[in-house]
Amino acid sequence: MAFLPLPLFIAPASRYERQKAHNDLRSVRPKVSNNDSFIEEVTEEVRREKLYGYLRRYGWIAVVCVLLLVGGAAWNEYRNAQARNAAQALGDALVDALNEDAPEARAAALAEVQAEGASAAVTLLLRAATQQEAGDAAGAAATLNALAVDPDAPEMYRDLAAFKAAILPTDDVEARMAALDALSLPGQPFRLLALEQKAYLTLEGGDVEAAIAIMRQVEEDAAVTRGLRERVQTLMVALGEPSPEPVAQ
Repeated sequence: MAFLPLPLFIAPASRYERQKAHNDLRSVRPKVSNNDSFIEEVTEEVRREKLYGYLRRYGWIAVVCVLLLVGGAAWNEYRNAQARNAAQALGDALVDALNEDAPEARAAALAEVQAEGASAAVTLLLRAATQQEAGDAAGAAATLNALAVDPDAPEMYRDLAAFKAAILPTDDVEARMAALDALSLPGQPFRLLALEQKAYLTLEGGDVEAAIAIMRQVEEDAAVTRGLRERVQTLMVALGEPSPEPVAQ
């Protein structure tokens, strides 16, 4: 009986083992790939469930925020439209009132105009001017004095109303002078104009020297405007004072 040489017997056996190992590896790879896909699918599903859970728990917050933004924008637009309509209605009412021919009719029409804040103050100033034009000095003074003490009116209009009330022509010279004294104090917004009116009122009383002294105070004030300076200088020259030196440009 003949035997094959040992190397020839081992070589086929080694090739058989390698082929078997290769086949076993090929059979294992699909199983590993399937396991990886399964793990990825499970992980993705868990993530999806967490996301849906967050949406179910906190999604209402996003909905509320969107509703608040949309509602706030709509409310702001509504308020702006209301303000525009109110301003247009007020302007139409003022134009209609001022188009009346007789001053008495204009004053009566202005008294019917409904306004608030600064618009109300402007309406009262127009009404007082119309009352004064119609010869109703008492009515104009009452309107201006009411505006001067109105806490809801802007301070600028209150000060203007007090000044206009102080320069209304009345027989009570002492009351007018007292009002102008208060308005001509340092820091008052219409101080120089009040001093000018004080000079006129003093001049009406016959005290020329005192009137000139007041006008000189106005002339030398650093805050005086060019128009006001020229007015008092012209009156001072008419009262016998020397002409002022020209201002260097």
